[in-house]
Amino acid sequence: MMSEAVLFLLDVVVQSFAAILLLRFYLQWLRAPMRNPVGEFVMVFTDFIVLRARRYISALHGLDSSTLLLAWLVEALYLTGVMWVQGFSGFPLAGLLLLAAVKLFKISLYLLMGAVFVQAILSWTNPYTPVSQVLDVVTSRFLQPLRRIVPVVGNLDLSSMALLILCQLVLIVPVTMLEGIVSRFL
Repeated sequence: MMSEAVLFLLDVVVQSFAAILLLRFYLQWLRAPMRNPVGEFVMVFTDFIVLRARRYISALHGLDSSTLLLAWLVEALYLTGVMWVQGFSGFPLAGLLLLAAVKLFKISLYLLMGAVFVQAILSWTNPYTPVSQVLDVVTSRFLQPLRRIVPVVGNLDLSSMALLILCQLVLIVPVTMLEGIVSRFL
C-alpha cells in the first residue's frame, strides 16, 4: 500500500514536472507567446531551476538545451524512483537514460494530443480565448500538412482527428517497440 502511494506521488509530482519542463522547451522552440495563462503557469513552475541551469548550460543551435536537459534528468529521476519502489536492485545508467529519452518522446506525443484536443473543444466553445493563440502555435506545424490531404467535410475540419489517430498509431507501434528494445538494457 505504501509503494502505491509513493508511485502515485512520483507520477503526480516528478513526472508532471518533467512534462512542464518539456512543454516549456516546446513553447520556446515554437516561439509561442508566453504572455498568457499557459505561458505564465509554465514559467512560474520552472523558472527556479531553468534560470539557474542556463548559467551553466548554453543554448545549442537556438534551442533551450538547458530546459530539455532538465526534463531528461527529471524523467530519469522519476524512472529511478519507480524502479527503486518496484524493487529493482541494479540501475544500469545507459538503459535508464535511453528509457528516459523514449519516455520524453512519449510525453511529447501526449502533449501534442492534448493541445489538439483542447484546441478542438475551444474552437467550438470559446475560440478567442488567450490560450487559443498558444495552441495554434503548437499544433499548426502538425495540422497544416494534414489539412492539404484531409478534406473538409460539411464545414468540419477533420485534420485534428487525423492527427490524433496518427499520434496514437505512433504510440502503439514505434514507441512500444522502442520501449521494449530499451527495457532490455535494464
